[in-house]
This record gives sequence, C-alpha cells and structure tokens, in this order.
Amino acid sequence: MELSTVTQFTPWLSLGGGILIGLSAVMVMVLFGRIAGIAGISNGVIGAVVPMSGAPGDRGWRVAFVAGLVAAPLALWLISGTPPEQTVSGALPPMALAGLLVGLGTALGSGCTSGHGVCGLARLSPRSLAAVATFMVAAGLTVFVLRHIV
Repeated sequence: MELSTVTQFTPWLSLGGGILIGLSAVMVMVLFGRIAGIAGISNGVIGAVVPMSGAPGDRGWRVAFVAGLVAAPLALWLISGTPPEQTVSGALPPMALAGLLVGLGTALGSGCTSGHGVCGLARLSPRSLAAVATFMVAAGLTVFVLRHIV
C-alpha cells in the first residue's frame, strides 16, 4: 500500500464544505434540537431497523440525513458527469480495523469528530474540547507513523 505524501491544497472547496457542514449542524440544532454528530445520527438510523429506545418520530430526520450523505456524491456525479475521486485506501483489512477503532472511540468518547468538533466546540463544551484535543493528537501521530515510519 503506497501512501501519497502530497495533499492537494483546495481552500475554496474546503471553505465551501465547511460552510455547508456548519449550516447543516445549525439546521439540525434549530429544527430538531439535536447535535449533528454522525455517530448519534447513525445510531438513530440503526434504531429504525433494530428496535432501540428513543422516540420513534426522531428517526425520520436521521434517515433523511444519512440518505443525504449518500445522495450528495451521486448528485455531484450526475451534475459533473464524472464520479467523485475516491481517495480512501482500497486495502480492506486496515480499513476494517480503522473502522472498528473509530467505532470504539466514538463509544468511549460519547460522540464523534463531527459531534464534538463541530457542535461541541461551538457550544464551548469542555468535554468536547478534551475529545477534540485527544483525537487530533491521535490523528497527527497516526499520519506521522504511516508517512514516516511504516
């Protein structure tokens, strides 16, 4: 598995994406009174299939949110005529391990990067500040190890 050491700098696309993420977080808070954390939203979607505690009426917007995450790249493909570039590694065993570790981290941290990083920091949550500091240090160490040691 070869990792690229160069990351393309895309300030305008990044700014646009950040604005859309912030807007969606505000909309979820205003419309539903909930935090727009993907781990919690996904958990609610799973609850629509596997019975879980919680208000059944709370699941519809969660399913729509996840459907939007899936539909967005498909809409981009239809509009542009080319599929979005796939930049995630095709090595399935390391990706499966990474997914399990992220799931464990979201369970231990009571939330995910989007919930803590976007919504929690905006609400000045000390718990979110600690979580964001932890996962940013872990991410930096992971990148360093993968690019310079492995």
